[in-house]
Amino acid sequence: MSGTVKTEDVIYARRGARELKARVYRPDTPPSWPAVIDVHGGAWSGGDLTDGAARDEALARAGILAVAIEFRDGADGYPTSLQDINEAIRWLKASSLGIQPDRVGLTGNSSGGHLAMLAAMRPRDARYAELGGYPGVDASVRCVGMLWPVINPLSRYHHARRHRDRPTPAAWVGNIPERQEGYWKTEAAMAEGNPVLILERKEPVSTPPALWVQGRPDDHPHDYRDLDSAFDGNEPERFVHLYRAAGGSIDLVSVDQARRAEESIAPLVAFFRKHLR
Repeated sequence: MSGTVKTEDVIYARRGARELKARVYRPDTPPSWPAVIDVHGGAWSGGDLTDGAARDEALARAGILAVAIEFRDGADGYPTSLQDINEAIRWLKASSLGIQPDRVGLTGNSSGGHLAMLAAMRPRDARYAELGGYPGVDASVRCVGMLWPVINPLSRYHHARRHRDRPTPAAWVGNIPERQEGYWKTEAAMAEGNPVLILERKEPVSTPPALWVQGRPDDHPHDYRDLDSAFDGNEPERFVHLYRAAGGSIDLVSVDQARRAEESIAPLVAFFRKHLR
């Protein structure tokens, strides 16, 4: 891996008076680079583009240009995040940053992992692709690396509410139900923008090579069983089963929950070096 990483903040889109910023992590090797867009987590209503700095710097040291993005979330509601991610992909492919447009991947943690996968599965969805220009450039990606994604917003919402409504509420729940309600507005939207249920509905989608890194033992937010599903396993295994059945290639890697941020970097970098070469 190379050593020095240079960062630069640029504006990739505007929504009225609001500017959406991207933080670019440049390798110290000559262009042309593969590239990865990083989507932060935060229960669809928090976090920022600095959250993945350690993994973005590691990607850049491995010769991959990393781009952490701001996007609309929270009260802006679904599908605004997908519109911004879709445009960010097309912007990056059309940019003068020195990347190879056919070697672009996505990554994200927690709710950002969900958004990364949903954007990859639906690169040409008319609702997601309606903003921005870039004629002739689409938002398809080569691969997706997810870190403990909240892959099923609806089941996680029900799961969090069950644990909140116990006589002694689980500490991890916090205000997760309210944050999900603020973004998704309805359970119907949680079901529609849902990679698990999309695959169960057998909708036609893209299935690029994928990685799921899961911290274990997880204290319920990401690694749980959906009590409304007949699948005999937790949500990570359920999604992996469905993704492979749809023709996709996906690896599920477990790391120590207490050190998941640090231990996820090596498998993530190895995944992107393999699929973006």
